[in-house]
Amino acid sequence: MIFLSYLILGALAGTLAGLFGIGGGLIIVPALVYSFQLQGVAPEILTHLAVGTSLATIVVTSTSSIKAHHAKGAVQWPIFVLLASGILLGSWLGVLTAIQMSGPTLQRVIGIFALTVAVKMWFGFKIREGHAIPAKPVMILAGSIIGWASSIFGIGGGTMSVPFLRKCHLTMGKAVATSAACGLPIAIMGTSANIFLGHGNPLLPEMSTGFVYWPAFLGIVLTSMFCARFGADLAHTLPSEKLQKMFAVFLMIVGLEFLIAA
Repeated sequence: MIFLSYLILGALAGTLAGLFGIGGGLIIVPALVYSFQLQGVAPEILTHLAVGTSLATIVVTSTSSIKAHHAKGAVQWPIFVLLASGILLGSWLGVLTAIQMSGPTLQRVIGIFALTVAVKMWFGFKIREGHAIPAKPVMILAGSIIGWASSIFGIGGGTMSVPFLRKCHLTMGKAVATSAACGLPIAIMGTSANIFLGHGNPLLPEMSTGFVYWPAFLGIVLTSMFCARFGADLAHTLPSEKLQKMFAVFLMIVGLEFLIAA
């Protein structure tokens, strides 16, 4: 029954990711937190386990996304290489930062982030295209910040990397494609750090390796990739503006509940 809930979660996360163009981590992390609470996972680690498991699923889903974008020639690989060099370091530091937080504190941080994204989606803030690609040190620093924050929140970084790439004189299509590529080093390093740094924690449930819970990983991955295509198709037929505001309300509720519960 629990595994079925992970299959449903993966389907929901994939559909919403395809529908709104956001990473599934924004749905997966809160849902896993609630699921782990019902399973009786220790409150000290359940949020860390949700973040680590979410990052592990992104390793698989981002690979599928990269193939699709690369086939269209949209990924800007030279820019990706510059960002990735910072992302790898930032992602490891992000997990280190998260581990230093208590479970409730990490929930508060994720709750504030969810509220921020909700406000952005509700008002539909537009990012203006920049006029030039920043210097190499700026690109590496930006990658470090994106990787650091993404590993704390358990996301692929699109909510931060797409606006930055738009400022790098990339069209929206190329920015989204390159952002999708950036999600892979975030996920690989974030997952590795969560496995390594969480290894041996006595509070972990069975079938976990560090802060990655494999039954949830498997269930989510099995359905999310297929449903992302379904969500992308829906995006062309449904009133996207109203749906975006509905999702903003959902994130607002999640963010407030995280803050109150913590």
